[in-house]
Amino acid sequence: MTSLAQAIAPPRERAGARLAYQAVVVVGASLLIAGLAQVSIRLPFTPVPITGQTLGVLRAGAGLGVGMGVGAVGLYLLEGAVGLPFFAEGRHGWEILGLGSATGGYLWGFLVAAALTGWLSRRGWDRSVRSAIGAMFLGNVVIYAFGVPWLMAALDVPLETGLEYGLRPFVVGDALKLLVAAGLLPAAWRVAGRRGGEPSS
Repeated sequence: MTSLAQAIAPPRERAGARLAYQAVVVVGASLLIAGLAQVSIRLPFTPVPITGQTLGVLRAGAGLGVGMGVGAVGLYLLEGAVGLPFFAEGRHGWEILGLGSATGGYLWGFLVAAALTGWLSRRGWDRSVRSAIGAMFLGNVVIYAFGVPWLMAALDVPLETGLEYGLRPFVVGDALKLLVAAGLLPAAWRVAGRRGGEPSS
């Protein structure tokens, strides 16, 4: 099986066009994540804002597959780290990815979540809403598995406080983003006129 982006890519015989397509898709996905990061709500009791990033990350991983999905998220992290105002609230800099940053774990978790959802999409999990929801849920779990312990270490707080700051305020919003991302994938496959069992070009 193949990811949606690979299914609609130019054929392998057209190597130049295929490479250009992949580059445009990866850059475009990184910019989408950056744009969604600016959809941000700051809560008074936690250093972690509510953003749209998760939607972009999960969509990139599942829609692009492991290689391009991780590439898009990695490019996004690099863009923000070198000075582009691409992180939440227009922030940037290497320190946001560092051990002292309360949000750094979530950002690194994005990479692993993109890899996981991309891997699952190669196994057909993006072809139906039910399995896509499962893939997105697992991707969210990965993000929290990186983000919450990292936040606890950065702020030197116990587990209960870490969950209060880094998990509970975001569950409802992430559930909604998960459903949106999961619904987009099967719909996109239908528009593309492809089915999960078809080989990649």
